[in-house]
Amino acid sequence: MANNTTATHRSLIGIPLGDIAGVGPEIVAMTLAQPAIYETVRPLVIGEVSALQRALDIVDLNALDIRVISDPAEGRYQPGSIDLIDLANIDAKRIPFGRAQAEAGRAAYQFIEKAVVFCQTGQVDALATPPINKEAFKAAGICDIGHTELLGRLTGVTDPLTMFETLDLKVFFLSRHVSLAGAIKLITSKRVMDYLQRCTAALTALGLSRTRLAVAGLNPHCGEHGLFGYEEVQVLEPTIAEARALGFDVVGPIAADSVFHLARQGAFDAVLSLYHDQGHIATKMMDFYRTIAITIGLPFIRTSVDHGTAFDLAGSGQANPLSMTEAIRLAGVYALNYRNQPVTESGISMIQESPTIHQP
Repeated sequence: MANNTTATHRSLIGIPLGDIAGVGPEIVAMTLAQPAIYETVRPLVIGEVSALQRALDIVDLNALDIRVISDPAEGRYQPGSIDLIDLANIDAKRIPFGRAQAEAGRAAYQFIEKAVVFCQTGQVDALATPPINKEAFKAAGICDIGHTELLGRLTGVTDPLTMFETLDLKVFFLSRHVSLAGAIKLITSKRVMDYLQRCTAALTALGLSRTRLAVAGLNPHCGEHGLFGYEEVQVLEPTIAEARALGFDVVGPIAADSVFHLARQGAFDAVLSLYHDQGHIATKMMDFYRTIAITIGLPFIRTSVDHGTAFDLAGSGQANPLSMTEAIRLAGVYALNYRNQPVTESGISMIQESPTIHQP
């Protein structure tokens, strides 16, 4: 694998440049201008040289040297320079900031595609991704609705897990980009059991010694025994009991207005959120810029900023790079332990298993 040096033990993190009409190149440039980032990881940008140079101009970091290389092994990965795999697939001068464009979407897709190849061949240890734009993807004829779905397709993984982490709070999601009505329909015994098993395996793969998982309730006060809804009584409670009987350290359902606070206090190691906004609101209200999305179940770990392309800020140099910095840092923290997990029934292969359950 890429991180085979005994001198530094710094994971090599691939950073596809994202949608160049947004803030991605700027926050990557600002992050890689920080010498401290090189103490923990070896960052490699996969993108296009004119887009990265434009970002350096905008954020007044022209003192940084762009080193165009053709292979990850050629990188120096030292402060003061940025190692770049240049795909030469787009001319930044033709791409205005601040709106979805097919050409930018197509280039962002190609950056990710190349980065995945590096990960699958062991040349790169993990990915840390700036934002892409769903409308730009659609305009480019790319069917994937987001990073997670795209990475799943490129690696052949049916249903990767999404986990958010902020200030040590870890939150998994039973569903992602579906309507609230659709998310409720996905709360089935089969799906919940599958996720309880795979989320537990994911925590182990990340290196946690304890894997106590709490399930958030769906209805107010967890339905008050059916007064406000039956999902807890009919689905969640019996499924959690079954998982516990199988030896999984899971508890709940616990009312959503308290479970995230309790997890932050250390009562649980992670929470299974039942739908998109339930967990997003909890983590982002805690610390918006330090909320990092982590994709688990791929052959490699992937972290990401959890904000969009911020078209309103693109080109201004005013975007906050903290989320990008945290994403790269966490990729380095988790990369080696994750990739060294044995691919067995209780390891990464268990995270990937979901042959009969498909994320809409």
